[in-house]
This record gives sequence, structure tokens and C-alpha cells, in this order.
Amino acid sequence: MQILRQAQYLKHEQYGLGVVTTSNADRTTIDFDVHGVKKFVTSLLVAELLPGSAPARPSTAKHRAKKSPASAAAPAKTSPK
Repeated sequence: MQILRQAQYLKHEQYGLGVVTTSNADRTTIDFDVHGVKKFVTSLLVAELLPGSAPARPSTAKHRAKKSPASAAAPAKTSPK
């Protein structure tokens, strides 16, 4: 397979649908919908190139409220006297 363009949409037999993140003569990195990021030897990669661009993905970042160091520490326990 040839060097692919960034954001190229494709289908791999084992990993399914994915988007090319980087590609050069040696390695191609693809972010698959279900299986995450995988790296391939470019010359050995077998995939079906799909027309158009990949559909928008929902954000995978987990939105969590960040705790300040003071609130992250466990409160001190006091023993009854």
C-alpha cells in the first residue's frame, strides 16, 4: 500500500473502520473506532480506502471535574476523647 493522507477513512478486515493519523514510507498509524490506535508497516498494510472523509466522532475525552490538591486529600479523622 502507498503512503496514505492524514484523515483518510478506511476499513481494515480485522479492526474495522478507522482514520489515518500519520503515514510515511515505513509506518502508518490508524485510529480505529472500536480498537483504538494501531501501527502498521506501510508496505504490508491491507485496507479498503473509503470515499470521502470520516464521520465526526463523539469526543472520547472523559470530562471530570478536577479536584484541587487540598480537596483531593482525605479529610483528617479525629478520634473521640
